[in-house]
Amino acid sequence: MATHQLVLVLDFGSQYTQLIARRVRENRVYCEVHPFDLPVEEIRRRAPIGLILSGGPQSVYDPGAPLADPGLFALGLPVLGICYGMQAMAQALGGRVEAAGRREYGRAEVEVAGESVLFAGLGPRETVWMSHGDQVTGPPEGFSVPARTENAAVVALERADRCLFGIQFHPEVSHTVSGGALLRNFLFRACGARGDWGMASYLEEAAAEIRERVAGGRVLCGISGGVDSAVTAALLKRAIGGQLAAVFVDTGLLRQGERLQVEQSLTAGLGIPVITADAGADFLGALAGIEDPEAKRKTIGRVFIEVFEREAAKLAGVRFLAQGTLYPDVIESTSVKGPSAVIKSHHNVGGLPERLGFELVEPLRWLFKDEVRQLGRELGLPEEFIGRHPFPGPGLAVRILGEVTAERVALLQRADAIFLEELREAGQYEKTSQAFVVLLPVKSVGVMGDFRTYEHVAALRAVETHDFMTADWSPLPHELLGRVANRIVNEVRGINRVVYDVTSKPPATIEWE
Repeated sequence: MATHQLVLVLDFGSQYTQLIARRVRENRVYCEVHPFDLPVEEIRRRAPIGLILSGGPQSVYDPGAPLADPGLFALGLPVLGICYGMQAMAQALGGRVEAAGRREYGRAEVEVAGESVLFAGLGPRETVWMSHGDQVTGPPEGFSVPARTENAAVVALERADRCLFGIQFHPEVSHTVSGGALLRNFLFRACGARGDWGMASYLEEAAAEIRERVAGGRVLCGISGGVDSAVTAALLKRAIGGQLAAVFVDTGLLRQGERLQVEQSLTAGLGIPVITADAGADFLGALAGIEDPEAKRKTIGRVFIEVFEREAAKLAGVRFLAQGTLYPDVIESTSVKGPSAVIKSHHNVGGLPERLGFELVEPLRWLFKDEVRQLGRELGLPEEFIGRHPFPGPGLAVRILGEVTAERVALLQRADAIFLEELREAGQYEKTSQAFVVLLPVKSVGVMGDFRTYEHVAALRAVETHDFMTADWSPLPHELLGRVANRIVNEVRGINRVVYDVTSKPPATIEWE
């Protein structure tokens, strides 16, 4: 990636750290995320055009809290501190940070006054998104204060002569109305970015890195049925050609008709020879009696590896295992780049056993879903495949609350197919980011004809999101919801009640498990 300008994001533990990098890349500036304690000499060696210090969940005064190396501010690089990053910068440069008299979470109105590089072109009042318990009460020497709120006298710091900036709010989230403009001011006014990086560049450079890493070794790529693993396979095919062995695992937990669609898209569309492993019995057998969602994910991860090992034993020279892991999978599973909180494990991350004999290749690990789709288009995957809604690696197992059985999988497949079909017919499929049906572990009383029924309850879930880190529930037309519910109850014997999930993320996750 050295042919392009580079911005480094130093992670102090925010759940939104990679979202900052995504916003930077949207401006065609290449960006990498690294731990907050990346050595100053390593930063100098990488020669970035600017640094961004992320937010974080702690106080700068907490024992063991991540602190900013004062040497960062002597590199002569533009630096932007966001929320905790601003507090860490202020403390490192001699400013004063204290517990806020009144914590601020959510939307706030910021008053902008005076000359400012960061706020150039913005209005005198801006709506921003706050999330902090501490605040800067005394700016470091030489810093101006271009913004404030009713609750905080210091909401932004700026020292233009050294290109050092800090903001208490989060410009990376969509709730900060002018957040994109503020970040562009930092990138193009302060850092002198050219904006010359794009997904085509990423494709060629990622392919070159894969070729260098795997050399002459053979790579086994696991195809789960989703867009992520398909793009991974297509990228590997571009990079190493015949060294790729693609194994599509039919877990028995796929959407209706998905096996045929995946095989046709990859084999006929891209010329990738796909070996299909019919492993439904393995997965359903291993999941028998398991109800806990974490146990399901880890079980599925274990069986995936067992299937890969079994298929790899039939192939000569396999040294690497490739997976379509994305950053949202990583950040919700473990603290990879900083002390962020663990929400749930992902089968690609938490399910890998120590006995795995392959080296892991995850070329999409730092990309978001929309970036993966862009990459898929560059690779020539058909739009009807690229535009499909995301599908979790563990498949329908995490959309069946409670025990997973063949009967319950069949119920969910039919109900889910009806929901997606009706969404497409109504022109709503492309307007929603992800939609699916969840089978609940409860039954309800109903009446069909003159007979009492006691059958399963299904929940419809549809969300709208830009980045899958946050999401709002989709306000689908009532007529559409009524039609879906009517069809499911009438056509899927075993379900007699349908409900609609109107919870956003946060506080919920998009998937129910």
